[in-house]
Amino acid sequence: MRWAAAFMVFLYHIKNFRYFGDDDHALVHWAFGPGLVGVTFFFILSGFVLAWSARPGDKVVAFWRRRFARIYPVHLVTALLALALAFTVLPVLEPAGSKEVAANLLLLSSWKIEWWQALNPVSWSLVCEAFFYACFPALYAVLRRLGARGLHTVVVVSVATVMVLPKANAYWDTGLILYSFPLARIPEFILGIALARLVQLGRWRGPGLEAAITITLIGYFMYPHFPHAFASTTVLGFALLIPAGALADIESKPSMWRGRRLVKLGEWSFAFYMGHVLVLHAASLVLGHKPRFDTLPAIGATTIVFAVALALSAVLYNGVELPGRRLLIGKRRRTSPTR
Repeated sequence: MRWAAAFMVFLYHIKNFRYFGDDDHALVHWAFGPGLVGVTFFFILSGFVLAWSARPGDKVVAFWRRRFARIYPVHLVTALLALALAFTVLPVLEPAGSKEVAANLLLLSSWKIEWWQALNPVSWSLVCEAFFYACFPALYAVLRRLGARGLHTVVVVSVATVMVLPKANAYWDTGLILYSFPLARIPEFILGIALARLVQLGRWRGPGLEAAITITLIGYFMYPHFPHAFASTTVLGFALLIPAGALADIESKPSMWRGRRLVKLGEWSFAFYMGHVLVLHAASLVLGHKPRFDTLPAIGATTIVFAVALALSAVLYNGVELPGRRLLIGKRRRTSPTR
């Protein structure tokens, strides 16, 4: 599922880079335009997975160290790659100054609106994740003490907050870009924690996997009708989909998401997400800025760029992410989920 979310974000950026011409624009906008909601899936899934795998008696510093080892090696390498491109062939990526660079490397850049796409443009979401990780020990300490009723309340409030916040921000014209602002995105993370606890307690009563996918797809294609919504139309679907997927695994029910190739792509998904926009920027040197190809050339260009981004993700995963994690925390040990 994480791979599907990363692929949605890739298609969203294909739309933004305008590979497809005016004749295809309406269809591409309808099909690829909502792809940015894949980040919402990442945020909810992050809370879910961290709560599911929380270790009894785990030390806060040890938890933060594992999270740092999980994301920082790829972040550092892609940030340096972005800098190399910026000061050679892609000045569009050039940062405003050393403070912006430092803020990005310290995973702080999204807290300042002007820096939200510093260096590697997609790294803004890692700034959000870093904030979530910092808050997780305290959040989990509170949520793990709640019973089913309290957790259901957290789920409802979190979903409502995600749905209302963008509209409220537009209505009061706060000037904030909530899409990349860490504090505005933490309700999605909290939602994931609460969902995981409900599943662990055996108190989740949501629809099955097929129904959850259907609801998610309906929300996905409703997105263009809500111009201020960065997650409003899909948060409910994702809140149903992630527990449904977890229960399908627990109960050994049929699930396409357990296929060997999809699982491998899921392992590569973080590296793919972090590298694909840099590939798109680099490809613009050959394809041009917003080339607006006819249908067949646009499909061909998209396929080639996707293949390059996928190859880069394999290199980043095997050559950076795994070695970096081993270097920082040693060999991973299997643990049982906290009940």
